[in-house]
Amino acid sequence: MKEILSDKIHEECGVFGVYRRGDDLDVVSTAYYALYALQHRGQESCGMAVNDDGVFYKRRELGLVNEVFTKEVLENMPRGNMCIGHCRYATTGTPVRSNAQPFVIRHVKGPMALAHNGNLTNAAELREEFELMGGIFHSTSDTEVIAYTITRERLTAPSIEKAVENAMPKLKGAYSLVVMSPRKLIAARDPHGFRPLCLGKIGDSDVVASESCAILAAGGEFVRDIEPGEIVCIDENGVHSIRAHCQKDTSLCVFEFVYIARPDSVVDGASVHRARRRAGALLALEHPVQADVVIGVPDSGLDAALGYSQQSGIPYGIGFLKNKYIGRTFIQPSQKLRENTVRIKLNPIADTVRGKRVVLVDDSIVRGTTSRQIVQLLREAGATEVHFLSSAPEFLYPCYFGVDVDSRENLIAANHSLEEMREILGVDSLGFLSVDGVKKIAEGCKLGLCTGCFTGQYPEQPPAAPHKSKFEKKISESAD
Repeated sequence: MKEILSDKIHEECGVFGVYRRGDDLDVVSTAYYALYALQHRGQESCGMAVNDDGVFYKRRELGLVNEVFTKEVLENMPRGNMCIGHCRYATTGTPVRSNAQPFVIRHVKGPMALAHNGNLTNAAELREEFELMGGIFHSTSDTEVIAYTITRERLTAPSIEKAVENAMPKLKGAYSLVVMSPRKLIAARDPHGFRPLCLGKIGDSDVVASESCAILAAGGEFVRDIEPGEIVCIDENGVHSIRAHCQKDTSLCVFEFVYIARPDSVVDGASVHRARRRAGALLALEHPVQADVVIGVPDSGLDAALGYSQQSGIPYGIGFLKNKYIGRTFIQPSQKLRENTVRIKLNPIADTVRGKRVVLVDDSIVRGTTSRQIVQLLREAGATEVHFLSSAPEFLYPCYFGVDVDSRENLIAANHSLEEMREILGVDSLGFLSVDGVKKIAEGCKLGLCTGCFTGQYPEQPPAAPHKSKFEKKISESAD
């Protein structure tokens, strides 16, 4: 499968966990609804691990949530008292079944299930260390490296939560984790807080999730965000926290607000919908344009376009119809079809743009290929002018903390001037939100923001070289 909008960054992963407390809550159905709500964060694979009185049952496969967890599959899964779930896009690890999550590990201290959102920067070094000690890996995912690290600490630690606490200093980079032992559900977030993680309630039961929208979709209520560096332990005695690794310097990925998170989520105190509208408003102040209509590229460009319209006074219009029956991934069987995939997913509404000067707002411009095709669609629909504005700054540097951009080679802004980009995209004008502007979009956010992909200044030392190919070459060849 390929990304139909190949110009886009890839979403991330979504994690969820539920601990049932004496009520009639169905943990499998709860996780199913939550994963549905987190589907935007990963559409390559998904899975669940159920704890049925200390016995672990897992199912993980390539595909969307409704494809993997059919009615028959759900009916045959044990009810259990705990469940963790995951939906995945590969930031490290190829899209094969062995990389699907959650991982279930069985060791001398008992079983453990693990789901992970993020990207370790020292995964290659840790994996090599384990392999030299005789460790055998079944995947190319850095999640398995995390599982090994926690398991090693569990051999000497008095509890699973202490093992997670001891493992965290050895893990570098971004990680929001959900860990399940026979009797406990653990949630942990890296000290920078690169990726979101929150706590909720469904009746008397406790849940954790990547985003608040998943808690609400499962019928629960949001309680609070899990702090960067915090470990939350949920067991029969309730919910308690370990804050030994909490620190003042935090760096939530700003792309959670620009693109990744669902607009109805609240991430670390800030509404995603409001942040995108504010991005559009700031864009209007920085890049005023004489135009007749403002439109957005579905989906994450729509809120920013609305904000631009409200700030500028230029009418807002629906410029594209998005095919609801195609996900963010789509099989493209030939080169000719690959060249026309945007037409399959997006269709311009000619009545909105015909004979008009159009402001086109998108969340970002990464490689530029899809953006160029979208502009061409508007030209063909009769737009007299197209002014392309991005609600994020120029994407100039790789991301090492979970967004799938590991090289500057294909980044259009890293290799071309603004005027060259304007010509490549075929637009009348081109503008990007400034770095100072994007830092202001998340009103109410309690954390600092990472903007390393725009500035090259990272909160943590990046790896000396990308490590993906080192562990993926053989498995990719066999998969082909």
